[in-house]
Amino acid sequence: MADAPSGGASPARSAPRRATAAFMLRHPARWIALGFGSGLSPVAPGTVGTLWAWLSFVLLQPWLTDLQWLLLIAAGTLVGVWACTRCAQHLGVADPGAIVWDEILAFWLILCLVMPVGFGGQLLAFGLFRYFDAAKPGPVRWADGLFKSKSGEPITWRQGLGILLDDFVAAGCTLVVLALWRFTIGG
Repeated sequence: MADAPSGGASPARSAPRRATAAFMLRHPARWIALGFGSGLSPVAPGTVGTLWAWLSFVLLQPWLTDLQWLLLIAAGTLVGVWACTRCAQHLGVADPGAIVWDEILAFWLILCLVMPVGFGGQLLAFGLFRYFDAAKPGPVRWADGLFKSKSGEPITWRQGLGILLDDFVAAGCTLVVLALWRFTIGG
């Protein structure tokens, strides 16, 4: 069985596959899209991917400036459209739950913009982001549906972009709530 559809502009959907460690190891796009393994969690992969983002941010923060973080997030977004598209194509699902690169980039953006805050502020940011990403209220639901493919349509870069977009909108909602909280509470 081939690992990937042919390299054409709009490969046809293959039968859905399950993301496993062996699957991830066969292509660099899968490493990235599956959050270096965090998306392989059998329970709440989006939450596990967000926790991976939080841990990696805390570990890398002493060595990266705000500008370097923003450049990393921008580059990660460009690479992420490719990686998420290819991984979705390989899995045969337009927006698989195992793809967590979107959570990682979005939570890095949140932390980059709210730091320095203590553990409580980071935990609040984590909880708000998970709420907006999972519940998909208002603008997040709109962004989530913007690039959805119809049944039987090929998975293209539009779905890869869509995978990332709703998480960035969830990050924006999180940042608005945190800003309002800081403004009203003075935190």
